[in-house]
Amino acid sequence: MTPWVRRLIVANIVVFFLEQTVPGVVNSLALVPAFVYRQPWTIVTYMFVHANFTHILFNMLALYFFGPRVEERIGSLRFITLYAVSGVSGAILSTLLAPRAAVIGASGAVFGVMLAFAMFWPTAQIYIMAILPIEARLAVFLMAGLALWSGLHGSRTGVADFAHLGGFVGGWLYIKWLGMRHGARRFRSKVTPKIGADKLTNWQRVDPKSVHEVNRDEVNRILDKISVSGLNSLTPQERQFLANFVPPDDRVPPPT
Repeated sequence: MTPWVRRLIVANIVVFFLEQTVPGVVNSLALVPAFVYRQPWTIVTYMFVHANFTHILFNMLALYFFGPRVEERIGSLRFITLYAVSGVSGAILSTLLAPRAAVIGASGAVFGVMLAFAMFWPTAQIYIMAILPIEARLAVFLMAGLALWSGLHGSRTGVADFAHLGGFVGGWLYIKWLGMRHGARRFRSKVTPKIGADKLTNWQRVDPKSVHEVNRDEVNRILDKISVSGLNSLTPQERQFLANFVPPDDRVPPPT
């Protein structure tokens, strides 16, 4: 796992443990729109509170599968900012559109991360219920449509649909803002530094089996590309991505 994905998962687990052992934790940390002006910290803390084991399990699984690749792509500082912006956006939208409903859970923040994943890898295959393959962009579109329809009709009791939608909106705006701030080329070059072929001369030492399953298909694709067309055929983004998995002595030192 990447640094912030690990920290977020640990933080959520710790808070969930406190929920089970310390009375009043949920009431102190949950977002209640009617009390938000009296308890403004709940706009952030609600993201770490979960209703039950299944609730936290699915949120943390989604963060585990999608978070590392996004954090590797945009960097740790930008990743935690994306997570926070998405979660706060979910809180704001819920407060505005569902002012009588208390909100808990990391879903808004995690949905922002999923949206970022779909923006960077729109055609990547993900599996619904671990069975049905679907492109990331289509999955996000369907989830957003379901959340909007359900939120407007109130058809899913206990589901913070507007927090999910707010997470999508916050994630989309933040990624777009990054692109506008740095410019398309400048942003890509800053996120993905150029790596020469000489830095990947021992690419054969990359072990796909040791790579997280979220990244394994992409690693195999790049290795196959090198085998067929050589190192010079890789794009700067592919070079940087592969460099993350080359043994330490062959890695490029981080830019200063």
